[in-house]
Amino acid sequence: MSRNEIRASTSLASIFALRMLGLFLILPVFAIHAKTLPGGDNATLVGIAMGIYGASQALLQLPFGMASDKYGRKRIIVIGLILFALGAFISAGATSVMGVVIGRAIQGAGAISAAITALIADVTREEHRTKAMAMVGGSIGLSFAISLVAAPALYQSIGMSGIFIATGILSILAIGVVLFVTPAAPMIKAERVPFSVVLKNKELMRLNYGVFALHLTQVAMFVVVPSALVQYADIPLASHWKVYLPVVFGSFIAMLPAIFIGEKRGKMKQVFIAAIALMLLVQLGFWQFLDKPVVLIGLLFAFFLSFNILEASQPSLVSRLAPPAAKGTALGVYNTLQALGLACGGALGGYLKQHVGPSSVFIIGAGLTLAWLIIALNMPELPRRAKTMQPAQA
Repeated sequence: MSRNEIRASTSLASIFALRMLGLFLILPVFAIHAKTLPGGDNATLVGIAMGIYGASQALLQLPFGMASDKYGRKRIIVIGLILFALGAFISAGATSVMGVVIGRAIQGAGAISAAITALIADVTREEHRTKAMAMVGGSIGLSFAISLVAAPALYQSIGMSGIFIATGILSILAIGVVLFVTPAAPMIKAERVPFSVVLKNKELMRLNYGVFALHLTQVAMFVVVPSALVQYADIPLASHWKVYLPVVFGSFIAMLPAIFIGEKRGKMKQVFIAAIALMLLVQLGFWQFLDKPVVLIGLLFAFFLSFNILEASQPSLVSRLAPPAAKGTALGVYNTLQALGLACGGALGGYLKQHVGPSSVFIIGAGLTLAWLIIALNMPELPRRAKTMQPAQA
């Protein structure tokens, strides 16, 4: 990769990671913190507070992506970061769960995922785009890992309001990164592709369903898991990092050989299918063994291994399978489904936990993952990375 491509990829991946931190930092602690707020005894409302961020994202990903095509990627990303910071500060000052719902909705309105990934596609060559998109995908897994490790400690030291304030300040600092570090996108003229063509692309539909199922399952799961660690493993919230740190970073290291070998040998379909199958086994394992501390921790490792592989590979696949002139649109649809999964996961997880029971969360997760596995089995062999001799613009 050229220096310009590295600078673009790293800066935009860091901004993407920051946006995901805004979501993930509350997952391990909010269900417990909410009990100290008015409305915190309503598990459905707590789930909505966790998932409303994704609902706003789902509504606005496509409009933001389309606006970035018309008005410029950087301008739209900056607007999104301002909204993100504003929502964070409102959430910090909230005195009830409903106040957090409002702040999180505004935070999520900064729906810049599609604009970020489209900008990466604009400034990277085809043979390096997979690496760049994998950096973004990996940043999601890394953000999730950092959140699960850091959130309990941050909550103990600065409280929930402090977490929101910190994410708001980081968002403001990220604006400077966009304006002064990230390279501008070159002007690209391409024949317009109808929106219906993108929506009807069978291979993109598989990936869009996959990211929806993955993130719904992820958020719904973490409506239940933190309480299970307290109840069954007798691990207080402040010590959850002792579980998350080894399993998250161990799984991150373990997934790297699978990605590298799969890409090098053209076996990404097999790696992809294996990761989905592992996710299915994890959900079934949580359903049966949630009250077994050792098994619970082992299942967390397996979950993160699967999650990291899928998050590192899917955005790259979208950028490679999308029509060349419609990458921004395809990524907008993909990120919309991702955000919709986040929103549905919080609301559905909270509802099921309150009205049916914790095990039902994993039954639903297993069902969605099984459907994904069946869909993915019919995928063609995934394309190898393209190679060209065209140098990137400096």
